[in-house]
Amino acid sequence: MTLRQLTDTELAAQPAAYWTGVAYEALIAFIRERQAELGFTQPQFWLLRSLSANDLSPDGRGLTVPELQQAMSTYIRFEDDLAAESEVLVERGWLTRDEDGRLWITEAGEDARAGLKRHAPGIRAHVHQAIDDADYVTALKVLRQMIRNTGGSADTL
Repeated sequence: MTLRQLTDTELAAQPAAYWTGVAYEALIAFIRERQAELGFTQPQFWLLRSLSANDLSPDGRGLTVPELQQAMSTYIRFEDDLAAESEVLVERGWLTRDEDGRLWITEAGEDARAGLKRHAPGIRAHVHQAIDDADYVTALKVLRQMIRNTGGSADTL
């Protein structure tokens, strides 16, 4: 089914919440499909990033699964099972677990994280096809203002 093009006036009347939800689901599905093709899941990548002193962890210290869930609370999805995902990474030798249940990234895990991160620009480039940076920035500014207008915080990532 092909939908007709909407006029600017019609677009201006469209509900932002609907379209942001559709965009979110489409983007997450696309990113997760590309990552699966490369042999890893988005939560596995987040685990590696969160434990790496070369990425999101300021000190590279080990964290428990509940601590990792708290750290990822603004973007983890309800279906993401960090305990199961971390087990896969332990089995691969990318993470280890100490006697206190803290997960630590291994050298192999750091190498894997760096390798996986190299794919992010290609995924981003595909998502951003035919969208110039000025339009993208404008879209984000509009969304952030809508968030502020409705009482949310749009000051951090």
